[in-house]
Amino acid sequence: EIAPLLTVFCSSFQYLLRAIDDEDFFGKTEAKSRWMPFSLAEMVSMSETLSDLTIGLIDLGFPESRLTVNDQYKAAVNSVRDTPMQEQDEDDGLDVHVWEHIFKKVYSLLKQLYIRDTRHQFCPDGHWISSRISLPTDRSQDITFRGPRLASHRPFRGLRVLTRDDLFESGPPLTTKEAKLATVLRRVPFLISFNERVLRFQNLLLKDKQSYQDERVNFNQGPSINISIRRDYIYEDAFEKLSPENEPNLKLKMRVQLINAAGLDEAGIDGGGLFREFISQLIKAAFDPNRGFFVLTRDQQLYPNPSVYQIHVNASAHYYFIGRVIGKALYENLLVELPLAGFFLNKLLVESADNLDIGMDYLDSLDPELYKNLMYLKSYEGDVTDLGLDFTVNVEEFGKTRVELLKPEGDKIPVTAQNRIEYIYRVAGYKLNIQIKEQCLAFRKGVCDVIGLDWLRMFSYRELATLISGAEHDINIDDLQNNTKYAGGFAPDHPTIQSFWHVVKAFSEEDKKSLLKFVTSCSRPPLLGFRDLDPPFCIQNAGSEPDRLPTASTCMNLLKLPDFKTEDVLKKKLSYAIRAGAGFELS
Repeated sequence: EIAPLLTVFCSSFQYLLRAIDDEDFFGKTEAKSRWMPFSLAEMVSMSETLSDLTIGLIDLGFPESRLTVNDQYKAAVNSVRDTPMQEQDEDDGLDVHVWEHIFKKVYSLLKQLYIRDTRHQFCPDGHWISSRISLPTDRSQDITFRGPRLASHRPFRGLRVLTRDDLFESGPPLTTKEAKLATVLRRVPFLISFNERVLRFQNLLLKDKQSYQDERVNFNQGPSINISIRRDYIYEDAFEKLSPENEPNLKLKMRVQLINAAGLDEAGIDGGGLFREFISQLIKAAFDPNRGFFVLTRDQQLYPNPSVYQIHVNASAHYYFIGRVIGKALYENLLVELPLAGFFLNKLLVESADNLDIGMDYLDSLDPELYKNLMYLKSYEGDVTDLGLDFTVNVEEFGKTRVELLKPEGDKIPVTAQNRIEYIYRVAGYKLNIQIKEQCLAFRKGVCDVIGLDWLRMFSYRELATLISGAEHDINIDDLQNNTKYAGGFAPDHPTIQSFWHVVKAFSEEDKKSLLKFVTSCSRPPLLGFRDLDPPFCIQNAGSEPDRLPTASTCMNLLKLPDFKTEDVLKKKLSYAIRAGAGFELS
């Protein structure tokens, strides 16, 4: 009896949430009393109930006691037949479709509340993590998002009969627990902690790499990508040599030979460090606003340049290439400090293939002043026609202003009290979606060429930023110390090393970040701790010259530390080096 009421409620509230903006939702306008039937506290409680209901429906859809194969004889016959016997699914009736519909409506509403909380938090920390989800540990790398293995499990329907070809191609079916986990990760991944999802993500990457980077690549055998890049033309050379025509598969192992300004090969063999530095420098060059592909918001966040096609005729090819590079960095678990705008990252996670449109609430992160003016117009109590607005928008490009129509003959349609909501949404849609549509589509296709978007959708846009650039939290020096290697005669009990850690632990958080950036080129620690830093953080004895500064080889995460005789000298020299950015050299 409750099923129809639950479905109607979820559907109705979803439509309401789509119709109201954050100003109304959070009670910043008088419209709150008219549109929002619930307080924020009530919605916190509601989201908790919906979360429990979603997990309960998943448990109902994949019961532990259900037989995985209804008829063993049928499976045996199908294993030797070219055409499988027709499957008679006794559960494939009206009740199954009803439960599927309820499940979809419940998790969709839950997801909408989560997205709203992601933009502007109203739930307490840790609220979304469900303790009811058990994570299998025996075959964690086998959790998948696509293919026959997941398709063989259908909520509320049981396991379909598998043919011999299915088993040969995809392996044994997922267990019931694994099918539940895969469903949670696809539909409501935020019910699992971020660290657990990162671990699942890395396991997915590891399994995928086994298909493209087997052990032979460590001995210069098997398929790989080998390129020579001029350091002073790193973007131009990479764009040409890593084009889809020259390198269609960026999942392969990549080795880089850098060429200096004199045209000579730089010393060193790429065992992974040079590639890491190459990717870091390439991304910096690609996202440099002076190159024209990306511009900065007022909060210094990067997003695609709306006027890029006035600069680069074939800009889409460049965005596709840059997307592939970001995908490669994610695929190789490389962190790059990149302040990407949240609304831009959110477009990567949209489920539609061709429509990447996002709602007007993200306009605040792109143009806060415009957003504020539109909210003023929304609540304006005077005569709207006195403002002299019409359905056009002024666009400034290279010192010139042109007028764009927001709808056919928009320059002849005045904005009134009756149509101002339409005007607000059209202005926001033009800024957020229309102006950068082609750029975002090309960029996302590039990312998708290397890494599955289904995998990235396990994360919110804020978590995706963390996945790309690392977490913004205090650096755990004890963790770094426990995972540091030593070379050149240094050891954990060496007096200089003991002085080093004593000095570093007394550093301010800013100096700790500067040290990490000095050695690794990234001021943020690895997502799951320094045990995942590759290559490991290493301190090498650089001799006993008292006037020498510490130097670093970022491609190897290597700090070359002179054997200073006193702690005061060590602190002075190390502080100077990391604050000045001095002493970089390439091994």
